[in-house]
Amino acid sequence: MTGPTAEHRSVGPVVRKDTVVPLDLSLVGTGRMEPLLRPREIYAALADRPWPYLRHEQGEVLESWFDKHRDRRDVVIKQNTGGGKTAVGLLIAQSSLNEGIGAAVYLAPDRYLAAQVRAEAQKMRLAVTDSVDDLAFRGGRAILVTTFQKLINGQSVFGVVGDSRDKLNTGIVIVDDAHAALATTEAQFRLTIPSDHAAYGALTDLFASDLKAQSPKGWADIQASDYTATVPVPFWSWNSRQDDVMAVLHPHASTDGFKFTWPLIADVLELCSVTVSSRDIQISPPCPPISMIPAFANARRRVYLTATLANDSVLVTDLDAAPQDVQQPVTPGSAADLGDRMILAPLALNSHLDPEAIRKMARQFADGDRDGDGAPEARPVNVVVLVPSTPAAAPWRPYADRVLHAPDLPDGVSALKSGRVGLVVMVNKYDGIDLPREACELLILDGVPRPMDATERREAAVLSGSPTLLARQIQRIEQGMGRGVRDSEDHCAVLLLGSQLAVALHDRRQRALFSPATRAQIDLSSSLAEQLAGKGLDGIREAIGLCLDKDPQWRALSRQALAGVHYAAGGTVRPEAIGIREAFNMAATGRYNDASDRLQKAMGAVTDRAVRGWLTEQRAAYLHHVDHAAAQRLLAKALDDNPFVLRPAGGVTPAQLRPAAVQAQAAAAFLGDTYSDGTSLVLAVQALTEDVIWGDEERSDDAERAWERLGEHLGFVSTRPEKQYDKGPDNLWVLGPGRHAVIELKTGRTTDTIIKHDLDQLGGSVRWDQQTYPDVTQQIPVIVHQSRTPHRQAITVDGMRVVTQQKWEALAAAVRNWAEALTHGQQRWKDPHAVAEQLAQHKLTAGLIFTTYAQVPASSNG
Repeated sequence: MTGPTAEHRSVGPVVRKDTVVPLDLSLVGTGRMEPLLRPREIYAALADRPWPYLRHEQGEVLESWFDKHRDRRDVVIKQNTGGGKTAVGLLIAQSSLNEGIGAAVYLAPDRYLAAQVRAEAQKMRLAVTDSVDDLAFRGGRAILVTTFQKLINGQSVFGVVGDSRDKLNTGIVIVDDAHAALATTEAQFRLTIPSDHAAYGALTDLFASDLKAQSPKGWADIQASDYTATVPVPFWSWNSRQDDVMAVLHPHASTDGFKFTWPLIADVLELCSVTVSSRDIQISPPCPPISMIPAFANARRRVYLTATLANDSVLVTDLDAAPQDVQQPVTPGSAADLGDRMILAPLALNSHLDPEAIRKMARQFADGDRDGDGAPEARPVNVVVLVPSTPAAAPWRPYADRVLHAPDLPDGVSALKSGRVGLVVMVNKYDGIDLPREACELLILDGVPRPMDATERREAAVLSGSPTLLARQIQRIEQGMGRGVRDSEDHCAVLLLGSQLAVALHDRRQRALFSPATRAQIDLSSSLAEQLAGKGLDGIREAIGLCLDKDPQWRALSRQALAGVHYAAGGTVRPEAIGIREAFNMAATGRYNDASDRLQKAMGAVTDRAVRGWLTEQRAAYLHHVDHAAAQRLLAKALDDNPFVLRPAGGVTPAQLRPAAVQAQAAAAFLGDTYSDGTSLVLAVQALTEDVIWGDEERSDDAERAWERLGEHLGFVSTRPEKQYDKGPDNLWVLGPGRHAVIELKTGRTTDTIIKHDLDQLGGSVRWDQQTYPDVTQQIPVIVHQSRTPHRQAITVDGMRVVTQQKWEALAAAVRNWAEALTHGQQRWKDPHAVAEQLAQHKLTAGLIFTTYAQVPASSNG
């Protein structure tokens, strides 16, 4: 054979004497080159790399994943914000495709971020698509980049157990911003039935007597359209009427409001908890039955990318991740891959700073007027303010160039990235936003996200004051703080406004809940803050300027602070989280006794009494399926740990309340046990007073909690009977032997008179107190309302006092001054004599507080 062989022909063109044939590079190596598997080699082989090299931290993570972890089903990858997680996730997905393990899916929190991921993949010349039907994706030649919600829903194009769709087999699923995905998961597995839906009326009619028995006041509030009120449907009532429930819900299964959730929870409906409010009914399982989505549940590999997931337990409870895998996160060797942040809490520096002055200062930085003299002398910067709600945005509107709600965010973020916008307020968006470089150089957190829907509000109420709830809140704060630093070369000054956020930085227990790198930056900023104490705004302006101007000495200190910081060696998975998920999986397959036993075993390691009571309620719900009486006994026992869980069918006997022997001694004991330094005391008292918000019904529960804490600080026995027993007043203070203050809070009311319903409620609470505590000879009825004028149809309660907004502000100021006075000297807050002196000085004693800071009602009018 004289011509070239077939093998030779595949290498290159044949060169003839009379012509030159161009080289065809597409034929070079065909059928000979093995696909690259190591992610770093994949990147090195890219024809047009967007960066000359991967960052050192990215390389460390990719090598660790490939050499030690890639054969594990669940892998958590932790990198600081801006550490290049997107590129890491894409290269891991490409490596898995090259290995041939099956289809690769990359899930982003929303469409906007999914588009950003696809753009980054295209820069890296990796094949990606946004269509499940793309043949390149189906054939393992392209990575599908879409949203987590696209996968996790009852109409998922990936297939749902029980439907007629083909079930897509996946080799690897990458979950970006895992904390945001977890919020989506919980929402997708929660059926929400709005009050104008036919099923809402049918269900409330079906359970009306049960809701009234569980909480007469709560049920009355719901009927009066008080949207802050929530009442749970008792699990025994829910279980006994499953046929009726199914008859109500099933006809709506394919409607828009149901079809994305109903298929996911219908098979575990009897295990669900149900919460009723005047706005909606929410039905949710104890854990998301994630097995209903085979494309996720059966994926050979699942990789979770996260920056701020300090507690990994939720990956186990929500996504059924393997605990032993989650406890071995993949991290860089150093946690120093974080941009420069200066983190300050103005109120921790000077408790007398006016919030309005801080808002004005923020506007001045946006205009380049750093010294506040009205003339720009520095570079204007983009200032971004994160607020938890629309009412919280109101004080910023006079200073804002834009106020962004969810629909406005894509355009608003693009504008910030494109150049100077000024001062931008974002409402209830603490995660999922990238604002690198000049997009955000001054970031302000003005409040923390609050539970918005009925299920979240009930859980927050049950876990009120719990370390578990506190840890969740710190995580949300840290997510918000990371918006302005998306790269190790970024810089951003961060201000935390309000006393609650100041406490998060100052209190050692709360500071310990932040990630190691963020904690190092807080510690460095706190060291600087010591020089600013008492200086007012001028000191804060000067400090912010150091960060914005990239002062070399500050930058060196910032890098030095991070240099020795390392990620935690292992993931944090609480033992009860494993028990919660395993118990649910057992109950979902009808093994109710096993589920109850599994929860009991898990509770042995729980020291948080609020969580222990909450878990005992869930255990009772499982046990009810096999032993009704035992479940009720267990529920009664749960009240010993947590007075806010479900009430047993037989009701609850209120605890007897013994007055403190001496108010000042009780107050000193409480303060001494609670506060280790004066700053903590002052900040906590200020945070307490800030929680009483007027004219906002959604903050009513915060106000009740604040009044309970206020009573404790002042040395009274202070309780919330309505929350504990679903009867009685919002707050009850034991002022002394035979004397109770019966307190109803109506801080959310905006009427110019006190309506009949509210005064009737106060009178009913006084009667409840008289019947429950017959030895008490004096009840002082107190209503906290912006008006002291009863409506003409309302009947006042004998001896009642009204705390108006004006009187409350005077009381709040007196309490703050009392706390501050106790910090002058050696831990005077622990000294009963000093406490007694200051209680009298500020008229906060049992005999003076309601004569000084409350008024008799005015004459009635219409």
